[in-house]
Amino acid sequence: MRDLRRRSILAVALSVPLTAGLPASPAIARTASAPDAKALRAALAGLPDANATAALVRVGGTDGTWRGSSGVHDLASGRPADPDARFRAGSTTKVVTAAAVLRLVAEGRIDLDTPVQHYLPGLLGRRFRPVTVRNLLNHTSGIPAGDGLGTTFEEVYSHRFDTLSPQRVAASAGAKKPEFCPGKQQHYLNINYTFLGLLIERVTGRSYASEAGRLVLTPAGMRDTYFPGTDPRILGPHNRGYEAVKKADGTTELLDVTEWNQADRFAAGDMISTTADLERLLTGLFRGRIVPRPQLREVFSVPSDITGASYSAGGLQRFESEGKVYWVKSGGRYGYNSALAGTCDLSRTLVYSVNSTDAKSEDANPVVVRIITAALK
Repeated sequence: MRDLRRRSILAVALSVPLTAGLPASPAIARTASAPDAKALRAALAGLPDANATAALVRVGGTDGTWRGSSGVHDLASGRPADPDARFRAGSTTKVVTAAAVLRLVAEGRIDLDTPVQHYLPGLLGRRFRPVTVRNLLNHTSGIPAGDGLGTTFEEVYSHRFDTLSPQRVAASAGAKKPEFCPGKQQHYLNINYTFLGLLIERVTGRSYASEAGRLVLTPAGMRDTYFPGTDPRILGPHNRGYEAVKKADGTTELLDVTEWNQADRFAAGDMISTTADLERLLTGLFRGRIVPRPQLREVFSVPSDITGASYSAGGLQRFESEGKVYWVKSGGRYGYNSALAGTCDLSRTLVYSVNSTDAKSEDANPVVVRIITAALK
């Protein structure tokens, strides 16, 4: 369901149906015009409101850049939002994980076509056919979602300081029956990147966080990005996150959800970052400064034999609008929505963090839609 929500936000904003495939060349993305500062300012106007308490936006490209922020640091003080704030980056973590795996492929320590059962023996049950590393990267593994700490907001909120290890999540998924044969369908699920995080640890003998730092964060210059593990806090400057919750009397209250143990998100969504760092990740990756050129093609490769496939082995999703191809990854944790997006040639890039009050909703947040529409049109 969450991947369908991500598709709906961008499809609405770009006003085109989603299409799959690999662009013939980076030239398919036309040179972008300068960012529309007036439209972007309008997109951020009026915060805080019922949909978001803050928004941070960076738009770049060959014809100029635009930076903007709106809203408040927290509702109690009403102080202006910190434009350099850290935030929970959610599933944009997957771009870092995919890049780390592809770096290890370049080092000869991982083979994309080798089954994960070879690297992590015993973690997948006997009912699973061989699942390759590439299947994990592009969400064609057929591994079902692992167990969590609840299925409703109320349940998971009551366990927000508990620790659910990625090993337990992966083991619970591996004990279930496959959703489909590997390589036959594409289904976006966090569990694929949970397995990839464990794979990185197994082949390197070091923690996922340390290897992600060595292989991706340091080459990209992401100085304000880190992985909190079991620490529920966001260290350093940050804007508070809130979730709109219905009370028994029918009214809505905004519940502060800033502090939350996200250990179970692991290599699929545990990262804390900034808009400047996500922009560095996007530009460094697309320019070949993080993943070597031979492996960089995987970043822009979508399975051509699966109808409707849109996710690449680089953790990105492909969207096309009026001849422009955008490569996108969005993320959502309670209180925080974020995304990075860009054309292959970086003629237009977008990074945002929005403190959405419905960050895990299946519906497109109006503030997010306004930002995307203003930035990518």
